[in-house]
Amino acid sequence: QLQASGGGLVQAGGSLRLSCAASGHAFSSYATGWFRQAPGKEREFVATISRSGSSTYYADSTKGRFTISRDNAENTGYLQMNSLKPEDTAVYYCAVATYTTTVDKQYFAWGQGTQVTVSS
Repeated sequence: QLQASGGGLVQAGGSLRLSCAASGHAFSSYATGWFRQAPGKEREFVATISRSGSSTYYADSTKGRFTISRDNAENTGYLQMNSLKPEDTAVYYCAVATYTTTVDKQYFAWGQGTQVTVSS
C-alpha cells in the first residue's frame, strides 16, 4: 500500500516535497515512479527511480527542476519539486513497478494521489 503526501498550494517559483510512504517490506524490491494528472488531461509520467536509487529518469517537462529519490530503510520515496510553474498543477501519484519505466500500465500499485496547485 502506498500513501502519497506533501501536496499543497504554492506560488510559481516555489518548491514542494512529495513523499510516498510504502507499507510492507518489499519497497526496496521495486522501482518507484511519479505521475500526474491535470483536470481534463491524461495521466503523464513525471519521474522514475530504480530499486537501488542509482538510476533515475525524468520527463522533459520536469528535468532540471524535479528530483526523485528514495530511502529504502524508511520505505519512502520522494519527489522534490523546485521552480514550480502553474502548468505543474495536477494530482500527483506515486506507484511501484518491477523495473524503471515511463509507462503507467506497467506500474502495479498506486497511491491515492496528492494535489499540487501552483498559482501564478
